[in-house]
Amino acid sequence: MQIDSLDVRLLDLLAAEPRVGVLEASRRLRVARGTVQARLDKLQSRGIIHDLAPTIDPAALGFPVTAFVSLEIAQHAGRAAVVAHLTGIPEVIEAHTVTGGTDLWVRLVARDNTDLQRVIDQVVANKAVTRTVTVISLTREIATRTGPLIHAAAKGHHLD
Repeated sequence: MQIDSLDVRLLDLLAAEPRVGVLEASRRLRVARGTVQARLDKLQSRGIIHDLAPTIDPAALGFPVTAFVSLEIAQHAGRAAVVAHLTGIPEVIEAHTVTGGTDLWVRLVARDNTDLQRVIDQVVANKAVTRTVTVISLTREIATRTGPLIHAAAKGHHLD
């Protein structure tokens, strides 16, 4: 799946100004409105653009503590039940099945360290969770980003 320079320019614009409309994007990119809409549709149908939702800052909502928790789970219980349990905890904002000495990697947020303990207690309340290791983030050095990846893909790196 290749992307071209117009795709890159469009994605850069959307990353910088997520609220820009199709008409304004077409004006700034100097292409027809229909071209911008067709490109957006194509990028969405190919799964390159996952959604157009706003980026939410948990700290601004009162959850400034970010922690990463590695979970080991009882293999006979399966991870589906644990994932369903984690889905019910609002402070769990991301979870991945991973390789290595752990089974799941979870990113969660809390109001403070005391609240973090409450959230971890909720995580381990599932009997299939046998062990956890928690690491608290002190600062985020690189925010979630895809811009460099978009530019690398346009230079010939394949996305498939």
